[in-house]
Amino acid sequence: MYLCRVNNPLAKDIFNLKNLQDFETKALEVFAFQAEHNRVYQEFIKHLGIDSSSIHSLEQIPFLPISFFKSHAVVSGAAPASITFSSSGTTGSQTSKHLVSDLSLYENSFLNAFRLFYGDISEYTLLALLPSYAEREGSSLIYMVDHLIAKAQAGSGYYLYNHQELAHHLNQLKAAKKKVILIGVTYALLDFAEQFQIHFPELIVMETGGMKGKRREIVREELHETLCKGFGVEQIHSEYGMTELLSQAYSKGNGIFECPPWMHIQIRDTNDPLQLVAQGKTGGINVIDLANIYSCAFIATQDLGRINKDGRFEVLGRFDHSDVRGCNLMVQ
Repeated sequence: MYLCRVNNPLAKDIFNLKNLQDFETKALEVFAFQAEHNRVYQEFIKHLGIDSSSIHSLEQIPFLPISFFKSHAVVSGAAPASITFSSSGTTGSQTSKHLVSDLSLYENSFLNAFRLFYGDISEYTLLALLPSYAEREGSSLIYMVDHLIAKAQAGSGYYLYNHQELAHHLNQLKAAKKKVILIGVTYALLDFAEQFQIHFPELIVMETGGMKGKRREIVREELHETLCKGFGVEQIHSEYGMTELLSQAYSKGNGIFECPPWMHIQIRDTNDPLQLVAQGKTGGINVIDLANIYSCAFIATQDLGRINKDGRFEVLGRFDHSDVRGCNLMVQ
């Protein structure tokens, strides 16, 4: 496992949690810290009329609406930000800002999560088709992919719009029997699949979601069917992440996501955000991300989803009037 370099004792063992009991214990410690040291979250809790000392379970924790990352500096403690990640947004829209005080938390999060779900990155060639992200500053996704590419095999790298070169490289890697991951924003993967058709059954195609206003939104089944045909694969993998989080969930097919042990999903009632719904019911996605020690670990997203019987979750769409986002928001 990758070591965490932060000095805050709250960070100890975050990436070594063994079970839900360990997670709840750590989450309640993080909540107590943020309720005291995060001014925005503290005021939010106060306005809800909640006494933070009365919170003794995950189900009682209030979740900060994700929109606060657009209007406020959401920080816990006095440590200065070493980097600010920003969302892409749409033209003229207000973007989210995530002030990150300790980048080692983010690096530990994505490196450990990748290892958990896919194994050692050094065994893979990683190709990235992320034009809308690579062409702007402040993308947390690009920061992650940069670091993964640096640890991946020679020949890893970015592609913007040079699809013919990418197709040639993929066929070379297939012939060499290399383990390959192609991570791409949804519209760019579709553009490629419509121009070139390859048959690379061992290829891992991972879509990060988002049409970025380039194409019409389509249902996940149609999207994945088109990509499966274009790349000659059985399943399309997905990554569920966002600017406001330092952790990601992954899907290895059918849009069913699984969190790493330091990340947890709850589903809230769409009409009463302080109430949770039963397993299998659709509602708003709440995320607990313990890597967010220095911002807010308890975020009410604008995404709709449900938790399945096995504890994994699906993303089913987004609330009306919410911004078009860069994460997986295919409407079923």
